[in-house]
Amino acid sequence: MGSSASKAALAATTEEPMEPGPKHLADLTQYINETHMSVAHLADILSKKTGSSSWVVVFKALVTVHHLMVHGNERFIRHLAARHSLFTLHNFLDKSVGEGYAMSIFIRRYSRYLNERSLAYRQIACDITKVKRGASGVMRNMDTDRLLHTLPVIQTQLDALLSFAADPDELRNGIVRAAFRLLLKDSLRLFAAYNEGMLNLLGKYFDMRRSQCRESLELYAKFLARTAKLTRFLRVAEQVGIDRNSIPHLTQAPCSLLEALQQHLASLEEKKDFLCPCGLQHTVTLSIPYRPTGNACARRTWFAAHKPAGAEQQNTGPA
Repeated sequence: MGSSASKAALAATTEEPMEPGPKHLADLTQYINETHMSVAHLADILSKKTGSSSWVVVFKALVTVHHLMVHGNERFIRHLAARHSLFTLHNFLDKSVGEGYAMSIFIRRYSRYLNERSLAYRQIACDITKVKRGASGVMRNMDTDRLLHTLPVIQTQLDALLSFAADPDELRNGIVRAAFRLLLKDSLRLFAAYNEGMLNLLGKYFDMRRSQCRESLELYAKFLARTAKLTRFLRVAEQVGIDRNSIPHLTQAPCSLLEALQQHLASLEEKKDFLCPCGLQHTVTLSIPYRPTGNACARRTWFAAHKPAGAEQQNTGPA
């Protein structure tokens, strides 16, 4: 079985300028999902392939690794996360062919994301794209301290993913398109967990200590910015027709929500001077219709009454 996996890995990472063959990826996934089989040897083969000077070989090796992260047993990413270092491709440049310059940029961005994906697993001890979602899911039931630790990790992973930044014309290349499809799948699952965690955090907001409120408010502001970037990323997927039916529609949250959070923090800090940046027109899944007034108890009651049920049912891609 190990020999077959080695052959499949080599076949998936040839110098032929096309995405890794589905059969080879299926064989490797089957190998990974055989729980008694070691993944270290396979990881070594793919890691060695990323040391090639050919952008085609390196890119296909990265796509193969990502495919196994998404579709393989979790022990594969667990093994990668345990490695001292993964991909050191931040200076990669293939000068041998004209296309190598543009493709090298994508390789540097893509390898950074895969590194961040592995690092995130090491930091929070799970693959956040595969955690259970919904009312009984992981992010909905985290306590405040763990949320404040986990959400920044998700933000960093999402930042690395969105930095891939391919436009529709660049997705005509089969290898870039294969990477983008995997990134799209990750983005939907990652954002679903991100959104659920943010809902949980905001639900706890009016019972937090001042320092936690300040940190949560900053996290929410960053959430708005990343949601806007994700909207642009999803628009590219729609334009090229990739998984169009699974792409969610992100509804808009009013400025009054951010103002309410600022208002509560200001009351804790005994400050009265703050402005709601209503000029920011970000699209988010959280939708709160009105600004609460009164003391913290009244604002907490308002938030509970207007917690966005629609966001809980939002289609954010396959589980």
